[in-house]
Amino acid sequence: MRDSESIQVLKDRFASLTPREREVLALLSQGLRNKQTADRMGISEVTVKVHRHNLMEKMQATSVPMLIGMLERLRNATGEPLPPNGQGNSLAAG
Repeated sequence: MRDSESIQVLKDRFASLTPREREVLALLSQGLRNKQTADRMGISEVTVKVHRHNLMEKMQATSVPMLIGMLERLRNATGEPLPPNGQGNSLAAG
């Protein structure tokens, strides 16, 4: 697979994330733990774990470092940061 094709695959996967999953991803990429993420978002730690599980599946990442690597590839390819609330995001626009 060419690099441009793999970037498009990552964009498509990222586009499938819900705004809450994107918010969890943004906080995860900042190094926050589940409990810290839950406190910041005002939700339970169990809910954070569910969002984290779902976004890992949608992104097809088998580990957090792999997920962060995917995010960095997207950031480098598009030159855009990940919006913390998942809004106004042209990464998903393709």
